[in-house]
Amino acid sequence: MRRAEIPDFVVVGHVCQDLLPDGSLGLGGSVSYAATTARRLGYRVGVVTSAGPDLDLAQALPGVEVVCYPSAVTTLFENIYLDGVRRQVLHRRADPITCALIPRAWRRAPMVYLGSIDQEIDLGVFHCFAEEALVCVMPQGFFRRWDERGRVSFTEWDPPEEVLRRINVLVFSELDVPDPVGLAVNWGRYIQTIVVTHAERGATVYHGGEPCHYPARATHQVDPTGAGDVFAAAFLIRLAETGTPYLAAPFANVVASFSVEGPGVSAIPWRRQVDGYLKRAGGGSVP
Repeated sequence: MRRAEIPDFVVVGHVCQDLLPDGSLGLGGSVSYAATTARRLGYRVGVVTSAGPDLDLAQALPGVEVVCYPSAVTTLFENIYLDGVRRQVLHRRADPITCALIPRAWRRAPMVYLGSIDQEIDLGVFHCFAEEALVCVMPQGFFRRWDERGRVSFTEWDPPEEVLRRINVLVFSELDVPDPVGLAVNWGRYIQTIVVTHAERGATVYHGGEPCHYPARATHQVDPTGAGDVFAAAFLIRLAETGTPYLAAPFANVVASFSVEGPGVSAIPWRRQVDGYLKRAGGGSVP
């Protein structure tokens, strides 16, 4: 991608490393999954992030233009599973991201994805982009706090009304908050489209305050990491293409279902794979 070009899809947030059980490091973060999804669905992608010198972003995100604010460290998470329950530890955190770090030309991008994992996105970023941009937010990181040992727990997030009104699409997991339905109904007064994801059970779209559930495609799950981020990116793209969440949700469910069939970002599908499946399933062309 030439720097003079405005990306179709701008992603903001921390690219992170995940500390794996064998001591190795894997690529993680909402940004990584969303950017890879948009790239494989055929769009020019730009990422704005902050990371340390130990992370090779060109190798981590091939085909994506990255604007990285140099930090002393790269965000590092550890996920510990005990009896099916995940406990997270934040070992390191890169510097926050502000509007000043976003290239001026990129602020005119038609699609914007804000994927927070550790409260790294300054609220000024919500107002940094053109009014006509479709802004999708994955707020998981805003609902996280951590103690002096890095142990992550839930915290309330109460953004001002003007921030909520700037969000066109909000996507979060039913596991992110204690009362996902209550949050969807409450924030639905300000946000036109809110999606609550339910892993292998699909997703519920609240559009104009009215809920509609969309079941997921049956799949053989290998690695569920990042599936919600894949869903959100695909949903935003299909919403931009069709103008309706009722076509965006089934599309996003299919993209996310493919993504869990391999480790990390490896199974995130290409557009031809998604379109081919939808044509076979629907018996016709993909509009």
